[in-house]
Parts: sequence; C-alpha cells; structure tokens
Amino acid sequence: MSKTKEVYLTQAGLEEIKKELDYFKLVKRPEVIEALKDARALGDLSENAEYDAARTEQALVENKIQELEAMIENAVIITDVKTDKVSIGTTVKIEYLDDGEIEEYSIVGRKEADPFNNRISNDSPIAQAIMGLSVGDVATVNSPNGSYDVKIIEIS
Repeated sequence: MSKTKEVYLTQAGLEEIKKELDYFKLVKRPEVIEALKDARALGDLSENAEYDAARTEQALVENKIQELEAMIENAVIITDVKTDKVSIGTTVKIEYLDDGEIEEYSIVGRKEADPFNNRISNDSPIAQAIMGLSVGDVATVNSPNGSYDVKIIEIS
C-alpha cells in the first residue's frame, strides 16, 4: 500500500477537483468506451490502430480518475487561517533584500499553485523558507538559482 501525501486545498480548490472528476467520469470515460466500441467494430484488433489508441486513452482517463479520487480522499481543507505567522492559506508580502523589490504571494497547496498569478505552493523554496515566520522576520531562501534573503512585510 502506497503512502499518499496530504493535499492541502481551499474549499474552492476541492470543488474544482470534484468538477474535474465528474467530467472525467461522466464525459471522458463514456467517450472512450464509445471509441473502444467503434474500434472493435472495425475488425481485427491485433492490427487496429484505432483500438490501440482508444485503449491508451482509456488507461490515461482511468489513471486521471484515480489521481483525482486520491486527491479528494487525502484533501486537507484550509480553514481558520491565522495571520500572525505565514502558513498555507495566508497571503504574504515580502521584500527581496538584495534589490528592495516587494512581492505578494498567496501560499496554497501544490494542486492550486499558479506562480503566474502569485499563488505559490507550500512546497516551493520561498514558502518553505518563510513558513511559520512572522512580520519582520528575515529568511534565507535556498533555490536552484542560489540563495537570497527575504523579509516578511505583511501577512493577511
């Protein structure tokens, strides 16, 4: 039995995963079953590219369904967020001490991460460095591009 990691989600994130699961179960799975049925009707399965493609797609759809079900089963919903320390569910404003640039990030679970919209995963180097810290604290971020220091300006 494999040990599945907890998946930190907001309530909205959980609802998105449930919608995605419904889509795969109610739309994609029946489409693949129909494609398999049509491919079988073409005759000899040993040399049937359509059948092979449908079987491959079926495996991908079933794997995705299992992945989404595991996420829902292992979901930890982020509620009651306290803003005295950086944690999942908080939004934090930090100053990069090397150049004085100020950025604001929302700390979310990896499934909801969207770096282009400043929603960073709790597994990211920045989040790992600042988790549990308070306003005024300085942290060293160890990233693949080298280390740098950031200061917590605000937590909300």
